[in-house]
Amino acid sequence: MVTAVRHLGPNWYAAVMGTAAVATAGAALPGPRVPGLRTVCAAVWALSLLLLLALLAARALHWTHHRDQARAHLLDPAVAPFYGCLSMALLAVGGGALTVGRDWIGDDAALALDVVLFTAGTATGLAAAVAVPYLMAVRHRTMAAQATPVWLLPLVAPMVAAAVGPLLVPHLPPGQARATLLLGCVAMFGLSLLATLLMLPLVFARLITGGPLPLALTPSLFLVLGPLGQSTTAVGAFADAAPGALPAPHGEALGVLAVLYGVPVMGFALLWLGLAGAHVVRARRHGMGFAMTWWAFTFPVGTCVTGAAALARHTGLFVYDGLAVGLYGLLVAAWAVAAVHTARGLFSGALLAAPRPAPVVPRPVTVRTTSGAVR
Repeated sequence: MVTAVRHLGPNWYAAVMGTAAVATAGAALPGPRVPGLRTVCAAVWALSLLLLLALLAARALHWTHHRDQARAHLLDPAVAPFYGCLSMALLAVGGGALTVGRDWIGDDAALALDVVLFTAGTATGLAAAVAVPYLMAVRHRTMAAQATPVWLLPLVAPMVAAAVGPLLVPHLPPGQARATLLLGCVAMFGLSLLATLLMLPLVFARLITGGPLPLALTPSLFLVLGPLGQSTTAVGAFADAAPGALPAPHGEALGVLAVLYGVPVMGFALLWLGLAGAHVVRARRHGMGFAMTWWAFTFPVGTCVTGAAALARHTGLFVYDGLAVGLYGLLVAAWAVAAVHTARGLFSGALLAAPRPAPVVPRPVTVRTTSGAVR
């Protein structure tokens, strides 16, 4: 077991995030309730909790017995950004406890679990949002040509905290406590949004000027949907929690923000979904095989489901009901494919094996014949 986790990186938390997203997004769907859907969502949430506990244990073994590899991950610009996934996994499972997990574990246990996971997830998310960009600037020596959507991961973590934090607002005493938590979530929304706006142009410029991403990284284009859908979800959650936490003018302003911000951002998310989907189709035609990056098809799409559901609540437009349902179908299909391939890779041992070294390409040799011709 100890040897098996040597190459277990923080990117594995993406499987927890994607599984929790299926549960919470399904519970958030607008419109008539599908019989049995909530029960299935509760079961999927329970699975995400079990996956989280298993991964926390495995990563603890990794840090205890393979510290050299753990330090190498932190100093690897391709791996270090995935430390933001730990925070998002904790927050996704914690938020799911209050939205759907309470059906199985009860309200009190769900609240206690969410408090613990929200606190831990927020702390680790804020730490990653500072530490990973610091390492990128000081130790990683990255170049603009290396920019990928993976760089967004530590910056999105505080946005996830901002989106799930309002669920705890009604459970606090009225007055200072509720207002502090809600405005703290608004602050995390702001810091994550502004940091994303700084990083996203680098990613887009790399894509336009440097050509398509490598095949294995192409699914990471879906990660851009994360801050878009999650921020739309967050402003909707602010508007939901504001009436009991803030005075009327501020609460009404957050309700307006939910629409004026959410509608255009969701429009851009759909544009990016089309662009990323086209790149994935191209990569698939060029031989893209399964990698753990396929989990990028899940959680970011799930945030767009909850974002569309928030817009449906605050606009009353049926088009957002249909959008949420359509995106949820895409999410479930993507999760099923990623889960099956991951389980297969685990049983075969392929996903836990050491990375294969890149093949050595012989340098071209210039040969001059006796006649003087060069070949």
